[in-house]
Amino acid sequence: MELLEIEYARDCHPVDVIEQVANNNEWSFERVGDDEISIMVTGNWTEYHVSFSWMEEFEVIHLACAFDIKVPEARTLETMRLLSLINEQLLFGHFDLWESEGAIMFRQSLLLAGGADPTSQQVEVLLSSALQACECYFQAFQFTAWSNVSARDALASVLFETHGNA
Repeated sequence: MELLEIEYARDCHPVDVIEQVANNNEWSFERVGDDEISIMVTGNWTEYHVSFSWMEEFEVIHLACAFDIKVPEARTLETMRLLSLINEQLLFGHFDLWESEGAIMFRQSLLLAGGADPTSQQVEVLLSSALQACECYFQAFQFTAWSNVSARDALASVLFETHGNA
């Protein structure tokens, strides 16, 4: 079975759409090159460094969101357990640990196969879903990396439901 290779012309470069969205929302950004843009977003717990990359070969916008937690080597295994527990709950994207740097990163992609152009709404949802995941689990990563808390206990401490009114 052969797959046909068809080239599509796009109306605009996908990273240009991301730049327009960043401008419209007054986000701080830096256009690193034709195929990459970095956006700084301040969350409740930390500042997030979000990188959008256009990967022409795969026709995909890749989002990588890093935050300032350095996992000590002694806590790598427990952090990997936490990543596994969290990732099985996520519908979109996933968390990775870059062991060589001890850095935790959230990653997800937007597939634009067949020459599709991204919309500003897709870009905003891509970013907001990444930030929601990071904000939700940031403290669990902190507990696991910086204390002797187990992955299960760290996750339980951030995923509790409140009942009643204060």
